[in-house]
Amino acid sequence: MSRAGSTDCRIYVGNLPPDVRERDLDDLFYKYGAIRNIDLKNRRGTPYAFIDFEDCRDADDAVRGRNDYKFEGLRLKVERPRASAGRTSNNYVRGKPGPPSKRTEYRVVVEGLPSSGSWQDLKDHMREAGDVCYADVYRDGSGVVEFMNHDDMKFAVRHLDQTRFKSHEGETARITVKKERRSSSPDRSRSRSRSRSHSAGPRRRPSFSPKRSCSRSPNRAYRRYSRSRS
Repeated sequence: MSRAGSTDCRIYVGNLPPDVRERDLDDLFYKYGAIRNIDLKNRRGTPYAFIDFEDCRDADDAVRGRNDYKFEGLRLKVERPRASAGRTSNNYVRGKPGPPSKRTEYRVVVEGLPSSGSWQDLKDHMREAGDVCYADVYRDGSGVVEFMNHDDMKFAVRHLDQTRFKSHEGETARITVKKERRSSSPDRSRSRSRSRSHSAGPRRRPSFSPKRSCSRSPNRAYRRYSRSRS
């Protein structure tokens, strides 16, 4: 379905089963409010989707109700994208740590980030390659990203290297994306904005899934669910 209007009331849905359809997502989320658009990314890797609601409060309810929800044997990851969350509240702070997340060994090193680039910006950018589980940036303009699977990591190295990166402040730069060499991993003390708490255990590599630039399904009417709010 084609995009319409702003994306202020958008949610991200990750860790979807490979055979998921837009109708399945509609069934999962229609009860939280009127859905304006479902953008399913399932051309490669682990599918994920962006869902736009008419009311941002419905989007917040959907995150609370469906994050970590078990669907076809998988635990859904449902959250508000950084850009959307930043427009609906005044508590976005660059460099503020996010919640603890799963760490993996499918890791890439990103270099050439602008000074205003945050881990949230980096995570949003790298979702073009797949399902990102961890992101962090450092004072020297480098960063690390971990994906949920090996294929997504390879896709990021192949297709996001030398791409144009844009921070939440509008600053742009061309970045390089390389598979991490363990002996050259950056010093944690240089971090300027962490996305996750770091465990004391051995470092693992990240992984991830689908590509954003996939074709969209034909337009379809989504069910509308209205409810009164105080």
